[in-house]
Amino acid sequence: MSRIDIETATRLAQRWSALDGLALLEAAIRGPEAVTIAALTSFGTESAVLLDLVARVDPDLPVIVLDTGELFDETTDYIRTLSAHLGLRRVTVSGPTEAERREADALWETDPDRCCGLRKVAPLLRAAAPFDALIDGRRRAHGFERTQMPTVEVSGPVLKLSPLAGWSDTDIETAFVERGLPRHPLEEQGYRSIGCWPCTRPVQPGEPARAGRWAGAAKTECGIHTRLHAPDAAAAPLEPGNPNGLS
Repeated sequence: MSRIDIETATRLAQRWSALDGLALLEAAIRGPEAVTIAALTSFGTESAVLLDLVARVDPDLPVIVLDTGELFDETTDYIRTLSAHLGLRRVTVSGPTEAERREADALWETDPDRCCGLRKVAPLLRAAAPFDALIDGRRRAHGFERTQMPTVEVSGPVLKLSPLAGWSDTDIETAFVERGLPRHPLEEQGYRSIGCWPCTRPVQPGEPARAGRWAGAAKTECGIHTRLHAPDAAAAPLEPGNPNGLS
């Protein structure tokens, strides 16, 4: 269960609203009002920048990745590569239960919102239950619903911290170069925002980074950043003998 109430969360959101990057993470993870916190990441094309900041503050911070059962093989490989490069020691995977997987089978073709709810939102609610706050890599430069997003906001039972919210594409590229960060192997094929393989395509020059997600549909978000309002649920177990949840 989250340990802070709405009043405390709102006060912290106001206090930290002017911070970003390392300063925001230092305050939330190490500061006098530190909260129980985890990082949420897709291990996509920009995830290395966020996770590098996390590792510089605390490489033992829990890092949650959602394995929907429809990830690109390249993403699964990148989870291992990037985690080892940054020295992250608590990368764990949350995924749908077998019942949720069965219900979600092929829903991406007919009801993508329901598919995301089963494969991503429900597993995240279980994984997020022990934490007061989640760190994510959203940026205003991604466009669509994100153009006006705050750096810190209260969302249902948790605080959401987006330390890269105000970073430009140039800022992200500079961080990759200066920090020598490994890149997602699909980036060179034109992918700029990577989710499940059935709902992700490369983007064309001049398109927003997230134009390749659910292309041709009105949908632009999976729901994990907009629907954290359900009751807490027990986390689904990882596969036996597989502590990082990776196959």
